[in-house]
Amino acid sequence: MGKTVTVSNLKKTLHYLKRNGIRQAYYAMRERIGTEAKESYTYEPVDACVLQTQIREAKSMDVKFSILVPALDTKEEYLRAMIDSCLAQTYGNFELILADASKEDQVEKVVKTYKDPRIRYRRLKQNTGISANTGQALMYATGDYVGLLDHDDVLTPDALFEMAACIEKYRKEQIQLQLLYSDEDKCDQHQQRYFEVNRKPDFNLDLILSNNYICHFMVIKRQLIQELGFRSVCDGAQDYDLVLRCLGRILGKENQAHRTGQGEGNPVTLPVAHIPRVLYHWRCHTQSTAQNPASKQYAYDAGKRAVEDFLRLRGWRAEVKHLRHLGFYRIEYQPDLLAVREDAAVVGGKLIGKGNKITGGIYTAEGIPLYHGLHKEYSGYMHRASLQQEAEVIDIRCMKASRQAETILEELIGHPYLQHSVTGKFDWQDCLKECECRSEQDFVDLSRKFCEKVRAAGFRIVWDPAMAEKI
Repeated sequence: MGKTVTVSNLKKTLHYLKRNGIRQAYYAMRERIGTEAKESYTYEPVDACVLQTQIREAKSMDVKFSILVPALDTKEEYLRAMIDSCLAQTYGNFELILADASKEDQVEKVVKTYKDPRIRYRRLKQNTGISANTGQALMYATGDYVGLLDHDDVLTPDALFEMAACIEKYRKEQIQLQLLYSDEDKCDQHQQRYFEVNRKPDFNLDLILSNNYICHFMVIKRQLIQELGFRSVCDGAQDYDLVLRCLGRILGKENQAHRTGQGEGNPVTLPVAHIPRVLYHWRCHTQSTAQNPASKQYAYDAGKRAVEDFLRLRGWRAEVKHLRHLGFYRIEYQPDLLAVREDAAVVGGKLIGKGNKITGGIYTAEGIPLYHGLHKEYSGYMHRASLQQEAEVIDIRCMKASRQAETILEELIGHPYLQHSVTGKFDWQDCLKECECRSEQDFVDLSRKFCEKVRAAGFRIVWDPAMAEKI
C-alpha cells in the first residue's frame, strides 16, 4: 500500500521541487508512486528456535563488542527500546556505553532502572557535538570491535551473533576483519510498521563514494577506530566520514588492494564483510534524518566534505557535487576518471532503448542486466541507478578504456581498438564489423569475457550513469 500523505512528505516534495525543478520533480513523483504501489516488504522476526540455537552457539565464541550510544534528550520510549534491544541479544559478550550530553537527567534516570553490569553510563559535562560525544564513549571501550548505535534506533536480537559468527568465519581463513556491515530497514516511531528495506551490495568503492550505503549496522575493529577517532568537522555525517577514513587506511595497508584482483585472476580479499541480513531498525520520527532529509542539510554538506577529503588523500583530482537526492554525490574527475585513477581501466555507461528505457550497460558477473526496463530519468532502488559504482561487467557498446584495457580487448577480438573521434568512446560499430557478434546476447557475452580479463589484471571497472548510448 502507498504511504499516507503527511505534512512531512509534502515538505520533502516541495524541497525537492525547489532544488531540482519541475521536470525532475515530475519523474521523481512518478517513480515514487510506482515504487510505493509495488512495495511489499515486511520484516520477519527471527524464529524463536533459531534464537535459542544462537544462544547456545554463542558460548563457543569469544569476540567482545563495545556498542557506543551518544544520547541527547532522548525520549524515554525510544531510549528503553534501544537498551532493551541490546539486552535481548542472543550474543551476550558486549558492553553498552552511553555518553549522555543531555541538560536534564531524564536519560540518567531511565538508565538507572537497569541493573545489568554490561550497561556503562557516562554523564558528559557539556554537549560538544555528536562526534566529540561519541569519542567520549569510545575512550571507555574495551571490546574487540566497536558498534555504532543511534539513541533512538534498535538492533534485531540476532545482530551481534551474526557479526560474531562472521568474524569467526573469517578468522578461520586467516583474515582479521576490520569493518563489517549489515542490511537495514526503517520503522515508524512506535515500531509498528517496517519499510524501505536497504539490501546492500558487498563492498563497492565507487558506490560508497556516491552514498553512505554502509550506514547501519556497522562494527569496526577497536584499534582502527581508536587510531582514527571522530572528526567534529563532519558532524552530521560522522559515520560516513569514519567509514571513508577506515577504508582509506585499509586500502593503503593492503598495498593497492583496492583493486578487485591481482595477477592470474586471483581476487584480493579485503578485510571488509557484508552480512546480507536486516540487523538494524532505523527509527523514523519528525526530527530524524530518515523522516525529513531536508531538516539536516548540514549533514549532507558534511558528507560531501568527507568524500572530498578521501579523494584528496588518495591524490585523486576531482570535484564532488550534490545529486538531486539528498545524501547522494557525483564525482567529476579532472580531466576524467581514467586519467586520474590508476586502479580503474574501464568506464561504462547505460544503453537506452525504446521508450527511453534502460536496456543494459551494467551486468552481474553472470550477465544479468541491472536496472533493465527502468526509465532513463528514474533513479531506481535506493537511487542506485543514478550513482557511479564499481561494476562486474559493463557493455563494450558504451565504454571508455585505458590503454591497458584497450590491449586486452584487441587480443580478445583480434582487431585494433578504435576510438570514436567525437565521444571518445569505443567505436564498436566500426571495430566489430567483422566480429561474430550478431545478437544482444553475443555482445553481452563478449563484454563479460572482456571485463573478466580486465578484473583479473587487477583493475576496477566503473559504471557511470551519466554516460549513455542509444541502441
